[in-house]
Amino acid sequence: MKSHALAINRQTFKTTFGAAAVLVFLTACTVGPDYQMPAPSQSQHYDQQAEQRLGQRGNKQIDLGQKVRGDWWTAFRSQKLDTVVRRAIAGNLELVAADATIRQAASSVTAAEGALYPQVDFGAQAGRQRVHNAKEPAVSNFYAIGPRVGFDLDAFGGNKRLVEQQEAFADLQKHRYEAAYLTLTGNVASQALLVASANAQMQAVEKLLANDAKNLDLVRMAHANGSTTQIDVSLAETRLAQDRTLLPPLAQQRDSARHALSILTGKGPGDWIAPDFDLAEFVLPANVPVSLPSEMAHDRPDVRQAEAELHMASAAVGVATANLYPHVTLSASLAQAASGNGGAALWGFAAGLAGPIFDGGTLKAERQAAIDGYNATLAGYQQTVISSFGQVADTLQAINHDAEENLAQEDALRAAETSLRLNQQAYAQGENSILQVLEAERAYQQALLGRIRIKTAQYLDTVRLYMALGGNSVGAFEQRVATREAQNPAYQ
Repeated sequence: MKSHALAINRQTFKTTFGAAAVLVFLTACTVGPDYQMPAPSQSQHYDQQAEQRLGQRGNKQIDLGQKVRGDWWTAFRSQKLDTVVRRAIAGNLELVAADATIRQAASSVTAAEGALYPQVDFGAQAGRQRVHNAKEPAVSNFYAIGPRVGFDLDAFGGNKRLVEQQEAFADLQKHRYEAAYLTLTGNVASQALLVASANAQMQAVEKLLANDAKNLDLVRMAHANGSTTQIDVSLAETRLAQDRTLLPPLAQQRDSARHALSILTGKGPGDWIAPDFDLAEFVLPANVPVSLPSEMAHDRPDVRQAEAELHMASAAVGVATANLYPHVTLSASLAQAASGNGGAALWGFAAGLAGPIFDGGTLKAERQAAIDGYNATLAGYQQTVISSFGQVADTLQAINHDAEENLAQEDALRAAETSLRLNQQAYAQGENSILQVLEAERAYQQALLGRIRIKTAQYLDTVRLYMALGGNSVGAFEQRVATREAQNPAYQ
């Protein structure tokens, strides 16, 4: 009989609880604003002057309206660079930390979603009691054991908005990973180019030092023959000593860049040494794809971060709005209890309603604060978009001016080379002084180093353009997950 009664009580409990839950689900609503993605920018240009000059036929350097496809750094056609970048993506510790943060955020979403479901736990109690007010005081044992269920019906969607907020936060962490990925790949490319530039400049300086030493020998021979003075010898020695000072800073630039590459790959400079790069192994990309402003905003991690923050702010308004309304909860319990020599199956069902009546304006103020926070975040998002346009415009103009400077530098180098050759010939024939030769050498040195520096600037500004456009960072985390699962199926 007891088992039959217990079965009936359980059935009644399930029916009552289920009917109440369905009733409230049907009447539930989610208050607060539904997030709407900001409208895309109507801008069609970054800097029309730079776009026109860089897009001219015969000297076309950008392809406006096209998106970056694939791994952007491969456009420089350096196998060494590609190898080091991939090594950095696999081993960089900032990406490892960002990866773990994303998984932490995903767990937070799952935890928040738990509030949308009934909370079932198990309770047990046992003890010994004595009854004093009975005719004959008695001592007996008692116990109660059984499940308990509690459910916040979320009638106005506050919990749903919290889940939405956590999901937006998880998206934010993914975009932060994309930003770290973009920064990493850009830094690796930049440091590799700095190594190559330093090596090229050091080679040029070493040739210059060889010429200085040769000129010093000529001056000393002329002085021994009585055709020049000690002053000329001193000037040649001074010029050689001055030019030697150019090497240590370039060597420091090379070594610092190589150390930076080691750190970017997750290794100490003593544990892994980056390869030497030669400027000649790089190819300056032609026709760099430049997406339109309306599309570029969806390719930049910082803009996507700002959008995720805007989504979080929108959900916060929903949470604050739901707090203005009552909370409806259901609770139920089913237990087998006994005291003394008797026992019974006990069940209970309760519905609770709690809502604010007077709180001194706290909840309304919190909702208004959430609305103001959303408006501030919206302005920040818009500012991020505008700033991204400005960054692309600045980089386009930099590439434009780099091209102009490169042409001027090539002319200067040819002129300096011709002047140096003529002055050396004239000095050998006794038609001019060593001072004229030294000045011609100085002009040639400056032109030669200037050409290397402007070539480096062209490469670095092209890297900055790829970064300003977002590179191929969108989906970088999904690629990492796919690679990890392919290498270790246990993660699936």
